[in-house]
Amino acid sequence: MAAPTYPTLLSPLDLGHVVLKNRVLMGSMHVGHEEQIGSLTKLAAYFARRAEGGVGLMVTGGFSPNVEGWLKPLGGTLAGRWGAHKHKVVTEATHDAGGRIAMQILHAGRYGYHPLSVAPSRLKSPITPFTPRALSAKGVERTIEAYVTTAALAREAGYDGVEIMGSEGYLINQFLAPRTNKRTDAWGGSFEARARFPREIVRRVREKVGPDFIVIYRISLLDLVDDGSTWDETVQLAKWIEEAGASILNTGIGWHEARVPTIGTMVPRAGFAWVTRRLKPHVGIPVVASNRINMPNVAEELLAAGDADMVSLARPLLADPDWVAKAAASDPDAINTCIACNQACLDHAFQNRTASCLVNPLACHETELKLHPVKRRKRVAVVGAGPAGLAAATTAAERGHEVVLFEASEEVGGQFNLAKRVPGKEEFHETLRYFRRRLADTGVDVRLGQRVGAAELEGFDEVVLSTGVHPRKLKLPGIDHDKVVSYVQVLTGQVKVGERVAIIGAGGIGFDVAEFLLHEGSTMSTDVPAFSAAWGIDVDIASRGGLAERQDVAHTRQITLCQRSKGPLGKGLGKTTGWIHRASLKHGEVEMLGEVTYEKVDDAGLHVVVQGQRKVIPADHVVVCAGQVSARELQAPLAAKGVSVHLIGGADEAAELDAKRAIDQGTRLAASL
Repeated sequence: MAAPTYPTLLSPLDLGHVVLKNRVLMGSMHVGHEEQIGSLTKLAAYFARRAEGGVGLMVTGGFSPNVEGWLKPLGGTLAGRWGAHKHKVVTEATHDAGGRIAMQILHAGRYGYHPLSVAPSRLKSPITPFTPRALSAKGVERTIEAYVTTAALAREAGYDGVEIMGSEGYLINQFLAPRTNKRTDAWGGSFEARARFPREIVRRVREKVGPDFIVIYRISLLDLVDDGSTWDETVQLAKWIEEAGASILNTGIGWHEARVPTIGTMVPRAGFAWVTRRLKPHVGIPVVASNRINMPNVAEELLAAGDADMVSLARPLLADPDWVAKAAASDPDAINTCIACNQACLDHAFQNRTASCLVNPLACHETELKLHPVKRRKRVAVVGAGPAGLAAATTAAERGHEVVLFEASEEVGGQFNLAKRVPGKEEFHETLRYFRRRLADTGVDVRLGQRVGAAELEGFDEVVLSTGVHPRKLKLPGIDHDKVVSYVQVLTGQVKVGERVAIIGAGGIGFDVAEFLLHEGSTMSTDVPAFSAAWGIDVDIASRGGLAERQDVAHTRQITLCQRSKGPLGKGLGKTTGWIHRASLKHGEVEMLGEVTYEKVDDAGLHVVVQGQRKVIPADHVVVCAGQVSARELQAPLAAKGVSVHLIGGADEAAELDAKRAIDQGTRLAASL
């Protein structure tokens, strides 16, 4: 038998009382099934699917130990015997599928989105509307006992362990940091007093559950907020937590209120493994590296180097539940790679919607969206090989249909071929690699460079139009001026853009073009030192919280981004990543103008009225990012011939390019054919 390609990643890990079959930890992620009324069957199906894929140990989304600890009203809680009984469907499904699972205990503290929230001190969080009540000394003791009770109930429910959430700015982190702990009693003041809270929780939990139960502690290695913990305090805490009885130290990076990106697609792969490497020599229990570890080669490299003992993957196992099995088969090209977009996972969670995955709409919908083999094989034509067309073609073929995919250009990918050129969105290359592999594996007949008409499509049982969009052409005096170009011309390099640029339209494409022009040639999203310098991360960890002054972005262009509507630019961007793009452009001195009326383009530049004031934006080029129109030219002639036609992706709706909607539409349509 050939040696495995990833020997360290796939090697077992002995915790003393139990041996994990590999070094992959599925990190905690709230998916919206934790509050399921009546039963947790959807959560059970979700974890069972990932256990089938070979994950060594999984951690649930956070369950609070009491009502005060809720993330939101009626949030997932485990505080009584009936709750333990309810959770057995999750643990039994996981064990039946060959997996192991721990339940995360999470007390939101001042991050609770409800008026019952509590914290070490009465200090409001900048990301929630409620001011918490300060816990009394007795309240602190009751909270510790609530953790202990929940851990015991988790064991009764059949979990293999618990993870005590001590990072990301939740309650335990709030006790640790001077930023949020202003107490003067035995639970505040010195670091030893501030750290007493997590130490007591871990010690009492271990005492309650016994020696043969996994206790993971999620430690914040970098708070990335002012007045956070120092590195010496973090190391001391890790030692104390080990002494208190933890089995594993999982790692967290950054509080939720931090203004540094930690998991977005612009973060380099394994961009924070260097911090785990610094902690590992100080403790004797396994240490887990986390954040932007999305492919087996990345995981193997850091594990083989001794930077960590395990790797934590959360979103990558949404994208592909068979990630571990494919790594074990030495077949990384078959992995549906997480692109760290956050659009269907974290953005959904913050909108109180069920999470899923942009590149894998089946995620978290295991009980409702199933790809059954077809009862009658049909001839299906898919016209357009953008994200929607690729999803529809490969899903239909996987189910057993005979599929022909027509694409007018010489490559598949559609708008993804533009997105992958934007600095910070290089992961889109991986999605296209995955789909090319899927086309081959499912036997889709791919016909590139072929523009078809209605006549060529008459013999098919079903025709899917995923023909995408055309950029909208503005009716504006001077729109045909030589300096006016489209976003397609810019992103494909058809024009050499000058030093002064005005961008018409501040939706997702406008922001992408601004990022492209601002950071052209940048290695920030692939180079950890460059990323750290640009975002103000103290790689020496000499400051509290690990923050440093942001270094200036080297740029040569003067960019002005304009939108017609009132309000801040970029308000329609993703909730968890939009602030990053706005901060990036602001740091790069991009001028952002709202409430703009466009008058004309001439040799002087773009003439506008901004909030009632006329001005000229000097520009060597004016880039039009003012929306799109659906490319539906084939719809009417096909309908006239009586052909069954389905519209998906941009061909269905062009209001704003949306890969999440496109791939979901394509998958669901193909599942129904």
